[in-house]
Amino acid sequence: MSVWYRFLKKHTKIYLKYFDYGLDDFIACTTCGSRAVDIHHIDARGMGGSKTKDFIENLAALCRTCHNKAESSKEFNEIVKQKHLKLL
Repeated sequence: MSVWYRFLKKHTKIYLKYFDYGLDDFIACTTCGSRAVDIHHIDARGMGGSKTKDFIENLAALCRTCHNKAESSKEFNEIVKQKHLKLL
């Protein structure tokens, strides 16, 4: 395990562990297949965060473009959710 692992956010660790990814692995965006750079909370944490939102069914790997779309469009976020749940 890399020394950098301890600096990752809790939700990122949960995602990596569930799918058995390493820090250097290619992680595909849930919606478009390009390199994911963010772990998105499908049901938003809200201001200040929430410990109750950090579970695998609520966490999807997304590229920056898809993450921005998911944050701004309820319809696109629902697509993310449906595709992510099929991976589990």
